[in-house]
Amino acid sequence: QNWTRGMSYCLHSESHLDTGPIYVRENGKLHMVNQGAGGIHNVTPKRRPFRLFSRGFSVELCMNREDDRARRQRTDHFIFTYTKEGNLRYSAKSLFSLVLGYISDNVDHIDSLIGFPEQIAEKLFSAAEARQKFTEPVTGLRALQKFTEAYGNLVLCSLCLRNRYLVISEKLEEIKSFRELTCLDLSCCKLGDEHELLEHLTKEALSSVKRLLLKDNSLSDAGLRRMTAPVRVLKKGLENLLVLDLSCNPKITDVGIGYLLSFKKLNCLDISGTGLKDVNAVIKRIQTQIGLVHSKVPLNEFDHSNCKTEGWAEQTVLQWEQAVMEAVKPQDDLRSRTAALHFYGKTHRIKEVVKCKLVEAETKASGNLQFYKEKIQNSHLPLKKEVAGSHELKNNKKRALAEQETERTSKQKHLCLTVEDWDLLNTY
Repeated sequence: QNWTRGMSYCLHSESHLDTGPIYVRENGKLHMVNQGAGGIHNVTPKRRPFRLFSRGFSVELCMNREDDRARRQRTDHFIFTYTKEGNLRYSAKSLFSLVLGYISDNVDHIDSLIGFPEQIAEKLFSAAEARQKFTEPVTGLRALQKFTEAYGNLVLCSLCLRNRYLVISEKLEEIKSFRELTCLDLSCCKLGDEHELLEHLTKEALSSVKRLLLKDNSLSDAGLRRMTAPVRVLKKGLENLLVLDLSCNPKITDVGIGYLLSFKKLNCLDISGTGLKDVNAVIKRIQTQIGLVHSKVPLNEFDHSNCKTEGWAEQTVLQWEQAVMEAVKPQDDLRSRTAALHFYGKTHRIKEVVKCKLVEAETKASGNLQFYKEKIQNSHLPLKKEVAGSHELKNNKKRALAEQETERTSKQKHLCLTVEDWDLLNTY
């Protein structure tokens, strides 16, 4: 009894802890201590349910990021509009639009689009373009190649990269994937003779180019020799070229102009600002061998307004340019600082302006060297005039043949193939 009194005293002293019922084993039997009465009762113990966690434990359900992305895609399945009363109304999208969106999200996994309808392919391209799938480094190139292989000039028929050297350096493989281009503007890009894009111009994929603008690209006679080698020997490459702009390339001399005589279909040629020594001889040579007449007035074909980016991938090229401009933004901040210093006269002026003035001065000094092909007029004149014209044509042909013979005897090295030409042709 004294033991029970001591036990009850201990329990009363620690009653604030709420330890629950206490069991005591005595003489092989289990007894429960009653805290309120302070006695021991022979009661079989009731098992309390087993708790893995305490009573204050709580669980919060968190969604994964992938599930959140899936939830956002589910909202794309509906079109949300508002009624006149201002209530939100939504309607389900068509099955075609849902499938189109799914394929555009996975456009890089398409095996081939050859034989696929053009109308649906254009919608698929625009959907992938809106998701900026063609701006991704690896998968974008793979997807773009599938479209260009199947649809050619529908993806892009004209490409203007004037003064966009950064876009060329960043998206060179994507630019090389375009096929069946008819117009290509690479003016003011400073490519040089050894650039990979100039070598790509001689491939069969760009044999459809009819208008090529290479103004101010640091080209020389070696670059023209490489560019015209397939046309001069294999009759491939840029054989369908109609308009060619090589102005503001001072390293091109009379020797380089000789390589251009292989373009028999040329209608317009601009060689202003080149390093010609005997201008009169070059003018006669171009007129007799290609049939181009020197123009005294600047031609509209070289005002750089006719060449624009046209095709399905027009917005894609703009996205590339925007991405490049965003990457160059820190440099623009530096330019603004230098501009402020220029305003206060603390530094020298920018050298690029001086270069542009030098190029303009060179072009003015050499004069306007633009050539065009006269249109043959079907005039119904008397027979005498026709006979006189035929005699003049015969005399001109005889003179041209005589000049060609003298050129062959004196300058055979320009017309015959050299070892370097054969090395170039072996690379194709």
